[in-house]
Amino acid sequence: MKNTSKTLVFFGSGPVAADSLDFLSKEFTIEAVITKAVPSHHKLPAPVETLASKLGLKTFFASNTAELYSLFESFNPTSSLGIVVDYGVIIPSSIIDSFSLKIVNSHFSLLPEWRGADPITFSILSGQKKTGVSLMVIEPELDTGKLITRKSIKIENNENTATLTSKLIPLSNELMGEYIPLYMNGQIKPKNQPHPNRATYSKKISKSDGKINLSKPAKDIEREIRAYIGWPASYVDIFNKTIKITKAHVSAKANTNIDLKCGDGEFIVIDELIAPSGKKMSAEAFINGYAVS
Repeated sequence: MKNTSKTLVFFGSGPVAADSLDFLSKEFTIEAVITKAVPSHHKLPAPVETLASKLGLKTFFASNTAELYSLFESFNPTSSLGIVVDYGVIIPSSIIDSFSLKIVNSHFSLLPEWRGADPITFSILSGQKKTGVSLMVIEPELDTGKLITRKSIKIENNENTATLTSKLIPLSNELMGEYIPLYMNGQIKPKNQPHPNRATYSKKISKSDGKINLSKPAKDIEREIRAYIGWPASYVDIFNKTIKITKAHVSAKANTNIDLKCGDGEFIVIDELIAPSGKKMSAEAFINGYAVS
């Protein structure tokens, strides 16, 4: 049932934000949506903009902090709370303080682990066995705010960024649906993050991170392949062709002449790749189609 006695202002930009907004719109009254403007050269609007339009929600655009300041000079929200998911813009303290209950972020890690821009990717890169979702009252500093709650899930050995994201989204929705009303009703007092001296930090991934460095241990490269599955993708030159590896495993020996010997003497055995044509195929199919004598 929609919580008609409380309203939210939603901040979000990416595809995860659209899933979150879809869920929240069924549980709460959304006063307004604040999202990034899509560059003019893009043919389609962003998922958040599309969904907000479909739901008939008032939408504002702010793609950086300066635009947020400008927006809030005229926009005076009546909501007591803001929710931010996958927005990508630093929200200054004056805007946080414009809400009596501040702004809550759903962050896809077990804070203080993997503060920063890309916690899901780094949870796979690090080889850890679990991650989760944290609901945090944001501060201007990077992901240092007090926690409303957090919950963990297991990371499977073959997990990639796409599959892990698909598990974290419903967990995030579950926590927001259960704990945001409790927080708004004063039934939960946020607590400091545990062991802040042990905080770890993710960074924004760049295209160059996807280039496979064969001096690294094979297990590290295999994690990169899973972590970078959507973007930037893990790529390497074989037969003078650049391929993207989408599935691989570590082996003590090579199975084909395109398996990659790594810095520790072990091999990345390629199970699936995207050829220069853009077609996804097995290593065997690639060899048959592209190998030269």
